[in-house]
Amino acid sequence: MSEPFAIDLERASELVSRYAIDGPRYTSYPTAPVWKESYTAEDFRADLGDVQFEASDGLSLYVHVPFCESLCHFCACNKVITRDHTRAEGFLDTIETEIEAVRGAARVPRAVTQLHWGGGTPTWLDPGQIERLFRALTDAFPLRQDAEVSIEVDPRVTTREHVEALARCGFNRISMGVQDFDPRVQEAIHRIQPAPDTARLVAWSRAAGFDSVNFDLIYGLPYQSVASFERTLDALFEIGPDRIALYSYAHVTWLAKQQRGFERKDLPAAETKLAILLTAIRRFLAEGYLFIGLDHFAREGDELAKALADRTLRRNFMGHTTQAGVDLIGFGPSAISELRVSYAQSHRDVAGWERAVAEGGLATMRGHRLTRADVERRWIINRIMCHGELRAREYEDAFGRSFGGAYAPELAALEPALRDGLVLRDGDGSLHVTPTGRLFVRNVAMVFDAYLPEQRQSGNRMFSQTV
Repeated sequence: MSEPFAIDLERASELVSRYAIDGPRYTSYPTAPVWKESYTAEDFRADLGDVQFEASDGLSLYVHVPFCESLCHFCACNKVITRDHTRAEGFLDTIETEIEAVRGAARVPRAVTQLHWGGGTPTWLDPGQIERLFRALTDAFPLRQDAEVSIEVDPRVTTREHVEALARCGFNRISMGVQDFDPRVQEAIHRIQPAPDTARLVAWSRAAGFDSVNFDLIYGLPYQSVASFERTLDALFEIGPDRIALYSYAHVTWLAKQQRGFERKDLPAAETKLAILLTAIRRFLAEGYLFIGLDHFAREGDELAKALADRTLRRNFMGHTTQAGVDLIGFGPSAISELRVSYAQSHRDVAGWERAVAEGGLATMRGHRLTRADVERRWIINRIMCHGELRAREYEDAFGRSFGGAYAPELAALEPALRDGLVLRDGDGSLHVTPTGRLFVRNVAMVFDAYLPEQRQSGNRMFSQTV
């Protein structure tokens, strides 16, 4: 993949108004709005017990801790705002029951090669509760010795005792929500987090032996400008994280009502947002980070960089990640499981999730069992999103037919992107996303989404803007 230094800034600015449309982030395919409540807990139970799994197959686990002490106004995640920490014991009791039920349904045991906790705020739990939950998980699903074990934390509530407990458990990667270090932006998004506080948490994490420290940033927030974000980057480089996720702010007021207040503030124009992104990309590259794709950057030697190089990079609801082809099982309210044959999502609200677990062990609210066409299109979209290219020969080897012949209408629909210089096409149909095209990679992937035309006709808003 070409370096993003070749991005034509003037051309990208011309295109942004045309390509900045609503579209999926493709953390799954089919996307979640396609999933149906007709897929039940019993369907999920059957898929977990599918005999095609081998004991040698790896397994990824995700735990969703929904609680936060305060509301960040940009956030559209599933969360519960509360300072009542007595709720933790009931949450832990329920998730332990869910873990036991999933372990019973998955008849073939598999070693866990990847474990991730997100939220919400996992460090809303106290250190002892974190260790209790970790033991429950790893007693049921033992970790492989070289497993990637990661957690998302909020530096405002994470203590040194938290970090030490995480290190005792075996966590080796820590991800910190930063978003922006500018005081005016922090005030607007209701997340006051001075850079020295984040730097202190990084120092504790390094001292505790964490292999990798990740920062999450967001561009497109109120009052951001290129100059203000440059100052955030200056502070970030002083701290020196190993991996960076630079997310586009998703203005989804139909999901996150608190975002409506931003419409009375200064959200940057699309051109400014693009300029912030390009500035960040160039500065990350100059500081030695590799552009992994879409919104991820990593130091050379990081697991994401290795996965990009050996083509095992994948995309799921946590973004770009490693270990393509490994099944993912989610625990907790709203958690998503991604098996090779299906998706399943648990009830979003804590009460509904607790009730479902108490009644049947599994809390599946909706899901989707993949068709052959889904499997093919998921493969295609993953290649475009993660690798910026699709090799026709690889498709033929995987599915036994010509890519150009099977997807002639989609390739014809890419003609505008070809004319705009976003994509190159070989004679056999192989596709290569250009450096400028990498800014619009979601638009390229959308061409292969068989469900999107009907979703657009519904008139319901489902997705954020692509740029």
